[in-house]
Amino acid sequence: MEYRRRVIDQTLDEVIGSLPAIAIEGAKGVGKTATATQRAADVFTLDHEGVRQTITLAPELVLQGRPPTFIDEWQMVPAVWNEVRHAVDAGAPAGRFLLAGSATPSPGARLHSGAGRIVRLVMRPMTLPERGLTTPTVSLAALLAGGGPDIAGRAELTTVDYVREIIASGFPGIRAADATARPYLLDSYVARLVDHDIAEAGGAVRRPQSLLNWLRAYAAATATTASYTSLLDAATPGDEAKPAKQTATVWRDLLQRLWVLDPLPAWLPTASHLKRLGLAPKHHLVDPALAAHLVGATADSLIRGQGPARPGDSTFLGALFESLAAQTVRVLAEANRAQVFHLRTQGGEHEIDLIVRRPDGQVVVIEVKLSSAVRPADVAHLNWLARQSPHAVIDRVVLNTEQRAYRRPDGIAVVPLGLLGL
Repeated sequence: MEYRRRVIDQTLDEVIGSLPAIAIEGAKGVGKTATATQRAADVFTLDHEGVRQTITLAPELVLQGRPPTFIDEWQMVPAVWNEVRHAVDAGAPAGRFLLAGSATPSPGARLHSGAGRIVRLVMRPMTLPERGLTTPTVSLAALLAGGGPDIAGRAELTTVDYVREIIASGFPGIRAADATARPYLLDSYVARLVDHDIAEAGGAVRRPQSLLNWLRAYAAATATTASYTSLLDAATPGDEAKPAKQTATVWRDLLQRLWVLDPLPAWLPTASHLKRLGLAPKHHLVDPALAAHLVGATADSLIRGQGPARPGDSTFLGALFESLAAQTVRVLAEANRAQVFHLRTQGGEHEIDLIVRRPDGQVVVIEVKLSSAVRPADVAHLNWLARQSPHAVIDRVVLNTEQRAYRRPDGIAVVPLGLLGL
């Protein structure tokens, strides 16, 4: 399969000539190995049993690779992390090491954080720009620069196209398969996660079906802040012998360590008069296709409006579209050294789907709407926050399924999701 350049490649282009060690982290299947291999002179593939056994006995052998040396699935022999760190301390040149990991080591692993030595980059499934569906015309970097840049462009994508992209997945290997094979590949992904990956990450699952039920409940709660107690209740209706809350917390932590859960943290500005902001993260899986698959949704069922019950008048398709937008914005934001959050007041009076924060604290605020029209209610919370924090909010954006990008007379940018790029 021909390599398709990813957003993270631009970051690697910028930093590999200045940094001795870079770790690319993310869920299995997002494309870390393909991206790092493009740049590697020597590769140590630690999920290959023979290579793993050799490096386990002599982790210092990774230091003999030609630069750039790529160490794939490094967490399977955690000792190599410290070998790389010591090499950096000893003066390793820029571009010496690339590492990739599909899980953070268990808390019991005795590893230095690598802070100041090994730079960590997160890789997620393919965004819409990376899939080559459209040519982006609206730059997140320009929005973050402030000044209300001009907004223009046209995307020949309909709501049905977005639905198909949600189901098609952003995992390169799954997306490349035909539509008939994709459900089987997603089945295999989930099965391997429960039967193999969790144990490989140092966890143990005594009740695999209970974990699967909990994961399905999490998927059904995509783009909400539902409590973990309510997720456990939804996963075990009528089950008198339901797992303890502590067990569900262990599952959550394990799945986050495997990058399968990708919760969006709440925005808590440090210098603000805003009060009563919610602390709970918004629930997202690493890929909305995985969420759809776990609850049995198909393109046809989503278009018909079927899916798990949602609060208010929202739909599960709307939640998956928001998740796809969150995934895209997070990838683009990280390439711009920005972070992404959500905002929700404790009583739910005000909610904003995405808050993109620059390092200096100024923000671009984004609402995501599965609609080709913008109603007054769609921008009310954006305008509320702009009034509350006029010095922090530098731009307001609605991401939707319209085909034309433009800026409204009130200054709000309306951007089809397929047109948003670096």
